Amino acid sequence: MRFFAEQRSEVMKHIEKYMLENMFEFLKPVEDMWQPADLLPDASRDSFFNEIKELQDSARGLSYDLIAVLIGDTITEEALPTYESWLTMVEGVSKDEAGGWMKWTRYWSAEENRHGDLLNKYLYLSGRVDMRAMEVSTQYLIADGFDIGTGTDPYRNFIYTSFQEMATNVSHRRVAAQAKKYGDTLLAKMCGVIASDEARHAKAYKAFISKIFEVDPSEAMIAFEDMMRKKIVMPAHFLREVGLKIGQTFGHFTDAAQRLGIYTAIDYVDILKQLIEEWHIESMPDLNDAGEKARDYIVKLPDRLLRVADRMKNPMLEYKFTWINS
Repeated sequence: MRFFAEQRSEVMKHIEKYMLENMFEFLKPVEDMWQPADLLPDASRDSFFNEIKELQDSARGLSYDLIAVLIGDTITEEALPTYESWLTMVEGVSKDEAGGWMKWTRYWSAEENRHGDLLNKYLYLSGRVDMRAMEVSTQYLIADGFDIGTGTDPYRNFIYTSFQEMATNVSHRRVAAQAKKYGDTLLAKMCGVIASDEARHAKAYKAFISKIFEVDPSEAMIAFEDMMRKKIVMPAHFLREVGLKIGQTFGHFTDAAQRLGIYTAIDYVDILKQLIEEWHIESMPDLNDAGEKARDYIVKLPDRLLRVADRMKNPMLEYKFTWINS
């Protein structure tokens, strides 16, 4: 086990130089970034109350399921303290605040922090949400944490973040498209800029895994197989409302997303296919026997998952979230 940790730490040091050289290809300087205030009504302007009325008029036309998905996405984004603390515990992340991987974690967290801020304020202004009920769910999600099966292994962690950032990109893009369909151009723009951030972050984590595959292909392949056997669980899988047990609300949230086509089982398979292609899994050289076995499982998995997805029925269960006023 000690050798395992030392090996991972050495690999993390190896790719740290690449990360630092390319950091601002994947992340943007703070002064160049959009901020929530750029997109929200400005309370210092005389037009503020008219802008609020326009926002509420547009939000009123959004479907119940879309509001539910938007709230679930917002709570997920606002559980950022959990994700930041999780990344600081990864093997090979120096606790030196000025160090490479800690620097990455801080800058990544700073970009992600804007997402929850923006969506939370939109929902507050929309008038459609019981903010206290939503805030309770956010507090629960941070307090409950999550168990995503990665442990402190950087390989599993970066495979997870590669997949998850791609999934959040899909979700936010689809919410943007739905909002535009309902005539809410402001929400569409908000979700569009968030999706763009997620795409850059996905690009980063995928690049980190590509570099790991270059120096430790068999262990990286085994880690990839292990994560796919466990299934990539969403970071909000412990989502709950007042009076409910851990995770009881998550299924209802994902049902709403499935009904709207925001994020589906097919999307899960599509992301897996993209990762297999981008990481050149089928042509990966220099694998040991365990690595070859892991590869064999991974390349056959999309077809297996598609067969399951084809048999899945669109969830029709209606559920009343405590978060939604109307």
